Amino acid sequence: MVRVNDLETRLLRELSRGDTRLFRNTIGEGWMGQTARREGDLILLQNARHVTFGLCVGSSDHIGWTSVVIGPEHIGQRFARFVAIEAKDGTGRTTADQRNFISRVVECGGLAGVARNVGQARHILGLPPA
Repeated sequence: MVRVNDLETRLLRELSRGDTRLFRNTIGEGWMGQTARREGDLILLQNARHVTFGLCVGSSDHIGWTSVVIGPEHIGQRFARFVAIEAKDGTGRTTADQRNFISRVVECGGLAGVARNVGQARHILGLPPA
């Protein structure tokens, strides 16, 4: 079974090249401020404030674009098509927020889906098998 972290590394290494650029989109939250005191793994912050990071709740593990050329009126121009790939191991399940994000990206003309291996990610991007 492929571990999610291994799959995420392979997706970035093997697919973020040529006309496609993928970026790791880590979702989370934490606290930041000035360190007032440290005791082992305990840190006391001054002027602490809550921060969230990542695109949005439910957004895919990898986001980016793939460059395409479209339409006669745009001949020769390149356009970035939004890409979102949710990496899951063999047993991982998507959340309702993740499914909604993927659906909205596809509805709006982007490329999005769930990949359990690099081959599935290549299919989402419309790339030939390696």
